[in-house]
Amino acid sequence: MSKKVKIVAATGCPTGIAHTFMAEEALKRAAEKLGVEIKVETHGQVGVQNQLTKEEIRAADGVIVAADKDVDAGRFKGKPTVDVSVSAGIKEAEHLIQQIIDGKARPYKGNSNAESKQEESSEGKSAGGFGRAIYKHLMNGVSHMLPFVVGGGVLIALSFLFGIHSANPDHESYNEFAAFLNSTGGVAFGLMVPILAAFIGQSIAQRPGMVAGFVGGMMANTGGAGFLGGIVAGFIAGYIILLLMKLLKGLPRTLDGLKAIFLYPLFGIFLTGAAMYFVVEPMTTINEAMMSFLSNFQDANPILLGLIVGSMSALDMGGPVNKAAYLTGTALLSDGNFFFMAGVSAACITPPLITAFATVFFRKFFNEQERNAGLVNFILGSTHITEGAIPFAAKNPIVVIPILMVGSSISAILTYIFSVQVPAPHGGFLVLPVVTNGVLWVVAILIGSLVGGFIYGMYQKYSYQKTK
Repeated sequence: MSKKVKIVAATGCPTGIAHTFMAEEALKRAAEKLGVEIKVETHGQVGVQNQLTKEEIRAADGVIVAADKDVDAGRFKGKPTVDVSVSAGIKEAEHLIQQIIDGKARPYKGNSNAESKQEESSEGKSAGGFGRAIYKHLMNGVSHMLPFVVGGGVLIALSFLFGIHSANPDHESYNEFAAFLNSTGGVAFGLMVPILAAFIGQSIAQRPGMVAGFVGGMMANTGGAGFLGGIVAGFIAGYIILLLMKLLKGLPRTLDGLKAIFLYPLFGIFLTGAAMYFVVEPMTTINEAMMSFLSNFQDANPILLGLIVGSMSALDMGGPVNKAAYLTGTALLSDGNFFFMAGVSAACITPPLITAFATVFFRKFFNEQERNAGLVNFILGSTHITEGAIPFAAKNPIVVIPILMVGSSISAILTYIFSVQVPAPHGGFLVLPVVTNGVLWVVAILIGSLVGGFIYGMYQKYSYQKTK
């Protein structure tokens, strides 16, 4: 009797809400189908769950890393490893497991030691290419930043329930509790850029990179360079620390403690600060130009802007293109622009609702599993979780994704035409009380969702009849 193949896996996505656990479920289903034993560690927003032990990693025949963030892959050094994006973990789970079964996975060359990070970062093949390594570092920053943005942003938005000027002591509508909400949320929201930079640096060079990144991010934030400056600060800090690690590698191991607690923070902060001294001003100019361009574009051509935002949000549903639109919206929120985020939120809410309406109105053309998933998507869509549409899109992306893009674009265009303002960065319909023109916002989303749902349902009907 042949030995049963054992696989361990780690999944993680930037938000840690949906993709992480969808990849976990896909890998488990594929493992059961292929007769493989698997344990999947998830790196969600609440932290690491189902954590892998050293013994489990040692006993495994292979490893699957399906992540767009840092999951401490250095633990798997020497093990046959398949390292892919989290979306590949969802869509190609069987293929990934089959690679390990067939012995096609290559030994992972990374190292859990922080001083060997430069080796791991420079290995294009083992890390899936330099571009993907950069993306993973960036998404690690985004993943840790989001709770600050969402928590702080919603508290600020709630303060507006008492009046738009209720946090201003000199205004007649001043309310002490509203001021508390606004100031507390402002502190959390104000940490967005430093946290982003710190955890980009941490992904590149562990704790020393985080320290230098946080300082660089604070300089970007106070200097007006915004989230673009924070991204630059994170990468500058991380790679400066890697350079220091390389330069100080020859020192005796007895001085490792001195390097960690004194030399890396001292020279890392100094060199990052020196670099940011020259970077902040041009980045501030770029940041202000981008914000101004988007604000003007929003007023001049809401249809084109809605088309762009809607298409970006629905294209990869929580992936890098979607995140680009979302991060731009959060950056504009910090500058007091609540219009742009309204369109982004509408476009992110729409895809799951499209699938939900399609399964309701064209019920007999979907199987039971799809109908159940469609009902769940009413909840996911209403709370701004776009990823609920992914299982539907994955079955025929060439047809379904364009349909989702059309629906999302309609929702975003109407949102801009109706001049809706959404001051909260997340929450979906839960933040309706603080939305300006909230009824029109719901109408815009429903129109986009119903149009998209009808088109998707008609396609499903055609496909069903053709197959039958």
